[in-house]
Amino acid sequence: MENKLIVSLDVPNLKIAEKLLDELCPLVETFKVGSQLFTAEGPKIIDLIHKKEKKVFLDLKFHDIPHTVAETARVATALGVFMFNVHSAGGFEMMRAATTAAKKEAERLKIKKPLILGVTLLTSFNQQMLTETGVTKKIEEYVLQLAQQAKEAALDGIVASPQELKFLREKLGKDFIMVSPGIRLQVTRYPLSATRFREDDQKRISTPAEAIKDGADYIVVGRPIINTKSPIEAAKKIIKEMKE
Repeated sequence: MENKLIVSLDVPNLKIAEKLLDELCPLVETFKVGSQLFTAEGPKIIDLIHKKEKKVFLDLKFHDIPHTVAETARVATALGVFMFNVHSAGGFEMMRAATTAAKKEAERLKIKKPLILGVTLLTSFNQQMLTETGVTKKIEEYVLQLAQQAKEAALDGIVASPQELKFLREKLGKDFIMVSPGIRLQVTRYPLSATRFREDDQKRISTPAEAIKDGADYIVVGRPIINTKSPIEAAKKIIKEMKE
């Protein structure tokens, strides 16, 4: 079974990131680099992950005019990342510009094009918060609309809450990649909270096993691994649960 776990390096600097990499590299194949770490360290963190012969998910959620996103996609491609994402809410033209630019740059450099994912709706949103932004659709309708547009724009897949995975998989088919953050651990299996899940700013969440069962190609896990005393043991438990 392919390793479907992506670990988020949501830490403030290269020193802490390298310590996590050294501990997790024997088990984990792909690491997510988000805004915090990339803003602090820039491409140095990508170089470090590549030196350890691991893959990078560059999670910067590009959202701008099509020309700007196209140029950013070109740079991300040249960095040799495994995947990166854009906000689907940026629209068809922006998403299409990103994938066209990435393809051309990959061909120019004779490298494999990164997977490009459309972020549907952040897992920190619930229905009330979505309505407050002026969107009157139900979350499921809105996410499906964005996902379908991402597919039409020739993106490789989407980032979606585990709670939407099952019906998205039914609508979009088995070949469209689905990456799911918002993964939290049940207290019955990991008794560290008084509630069913470890609560934080994530709203639409699920367990590793449920996300895989409902169609995730990859799950992204940060705090439940990196904020523990033993990240490697936490990662082992999650991978075991995914396989079960």
